[in-house]
Amino acid sequence: MAFKVVLGRRLPEAGMAVFAARPELDLVVLDNPPPAEWHAAIAEAHGTLCWLEKMDRPALAAAKQLRVVSRIGVGYDTVDVPACSERGVAVMVANGSNDLSVAEHAMMLLLAVARRAVDIHNHVAGGGWWPPGGLRMVDLAGKRALVVGYGRIGTRVAQYLKAFRMDVAVLDPGFSPHRIAADGFRPARDLHAALGEADVVTLHCPLSPATHHLMNAAAFAAMKPGAILVNTARGPVVQQEALVQALRSGHLMGAGLDVLEVEPATPGNPLLTLPNVVISPHSAASTEEGMNRMARISAQNILDVLDGRADPSMMVNPEILQAPAR
Repeated sequence: MAFKVVLGRRLPEAGMAVFAARPELDLVVLDNPPPAEWHAAIAEAHGTLCWLEKMDRPALAAAKQLRVVSRIGVGYDTVDVPACSERGVAVMVANGSNDLSVAEHAMMLLLAVARRAVDIHNHVAGGGWWPPGGLRMVDLAGKRALVVGYGRIGTRVAQYLKAFRMDVAVLDPGFSPHRIAADGFRPARDLHAALGEADVVTLHCPLSPATHHLMNAAAFAAMKPGAILVNTARGPVVQQEALVQALRSGHLMGAGLDVLEVEPATPGNPLLTLPNVVISPHSAASTEEGMNRMARISAQNILDVLDGRADPSMMVNPEILQAPAR
């Protein structure tokens, strides 16, 4: 049987090579399509590979033959997983593809804020030298860090922070305190109590109803004065208005952000004008190596499902493998 696969946009060559090895595929490559074009393109698709395209109920209603939704990367907040499961559609992510890249990026953002790399560079590039107000940089060694979310990325970041001789606490209800302690970190049980002890807070939790605006006004008020926030998770985990207030007031030393509540950043976003903020365009996973890993795994995930050998470790909804065929 010839399968039709629709890509929301072209993959890096490592991913396209996976599809090229299967010339019998009917492969359609779009370019960041609007919803109407996306729905029309997937009407006869057996598999889709999504970037920012939504696989919600309207999209699923348009895709009558769909068997698999593959996401580039490991996030899946643009996919209605319950609706896919109802249809028996596998939702696949590229687990293990980007944790190294994102973890390194989180450390870059942390160091950039702690050493005020961007605003000092801008001052020097503008003809200055020593900033009139002083440098106000801080060491990481000896400080306390809180890692929120202990998946593949959070685990790496915790290890990197420990290598910088930081005292690392981990908060993740999905992992037992014994496991966290066995890995050499302090288990944290209460978010606000842990925030009050941390000099650095770095977010690596998925976006869910439980984590939406996890970092709100109350959370920022609980944070230690002079602390640094890093977010390479999802923008809506942080309530932007509350973050802006905490930064403007000086309660926080600064923030390193790879994600925002609204992406791309709007021209009037106040975070863009604050000197104690470093922002990247949701690019933490986008190293050459990381993009190739994500592309290769995401493409292979589609073929594996269509060939009847889905890898449960890559599935968001592996329970559908036990359900009767539909």
